[in-house]
Amino acid sequence: MAKVTLEGMACQHCEAAVKKSLEDLPGVSQVKADRIKKEAEFTLSEDSLLTDEDIMDAIRKAGFTPVQVHR
Repeated sequence: MAKVTLEGMACQHCEAAVKKSLEDLPGVSQVKADRIKKEAEFTLSEDSLLTDEDIMDAIRKAGFTPVQVHR
């Protein structure tokens, strides 16, 4: 399980937006966004070519501020 810490989630709609932004990336599944913990956990497929920057860009495009990706 990987996770990304982020800033800006304030409600359930924010969690849903983060979840969708990550689910739209190839190789990402089982996303759980948590505004209290300020993080989103997800599973990355073994053959995924996504970089940390790809993940952070998806968070930015959804309107949130990524802090760090933890693999």
